[in-house]
Amino acid sequence: MRGEIISKEYQSMVWVKDNDGKEYACYLDDLKDKDNLTEEEKAKCVNVSDMLGDSW
Repeated sequence: MRGEIISKEYQSMVWVKDNDGKEYACYLDDLKDKDNLTEEEKAKCVNVSDMLGDSW
């Protein structure tokens, strides 16, 4: 059951890069255009380097 919930949430996410090349994990429903990430949308996402570090 728990794995199914996590899998469903993971499948609703996308990984996008901003104009500076930083990668973010976002819920697709929170984005208007995944190719043009706004500051408001970034606030709803997770900066991947914050989780993994800069050397990843």
